[in-house]
Amino acid sequence: MSNLEDPRVLFAAERTLMAWSRTAAGLMAFGFLVDRSSVLLPGNTPRPNFAFWIGLAFILLGVVLSALSIAQYRRSVAALRPVEVPPGYWVNLSVYASAVIGLLGVALALYLVVG
Repeated sequence: MSNLEDPRVLFAAERTLMAWSRTAAGLMAFGFLVDRSSVLLPGNTPRPNFAFWIGLAFILLGVVLSALSIAQYRRSVAALRPVEVPPGYWVNLSVYASAVIGLLGVALALYLVVG
């Protein structure tokens, strides 16, 4: 992937993954906000389920974005040479964090659907 023998490419890929994770978490939070904002609408509003479906779509978009960003990061790391990864560095720590964000998004979507 690169011709550098330093960890800058790995760190750039990791920063990109974490930026996508923040975006995914923001989409999920916005989806929850959209769903809960329907409580503030007057009772005679037509289509009260509209906010639910839009909110759920944002949450699921965040979950999908989290999964795709993990896949992209893993492809980038697989293309690196061993000399570009610092010894003892936890390459998958950011993957675990992004996976937890995605799983929390799934839990949030289930909460909205079931409860």
